[in-house]
Amino acid sequence: MAFHIRNSETEALARRLAALRKAGLTEVVHDALRHELDRELGKPSLVEKGLAFSRALRAKGRSERGLPADKAFIDSLYEND
Repeated sequence: MAFHIRNSETEALARRLAALRKAGLTEVVHDALRHELDRELGKPSLVEKGLAFSRALRAKGRSERGLPADKAFIDSLYEND
């Protein structure tokens, strides 16, 4: 299957890298795409980022300073004075 690079700057970059590596254009483009795909797949997902944020936030918290959220505390929030 043919693959045409229609952007002259992109073609120049591919040819320059191929010349530096003494490799063919197909190999250079393949390696570059493989590298970028591996990099993207290695990034944490949004869920993983959220979990990491939650863990970091919890680690910064000081639970010993807070009031216990027991029944008496929750009932006190709804008392009418």
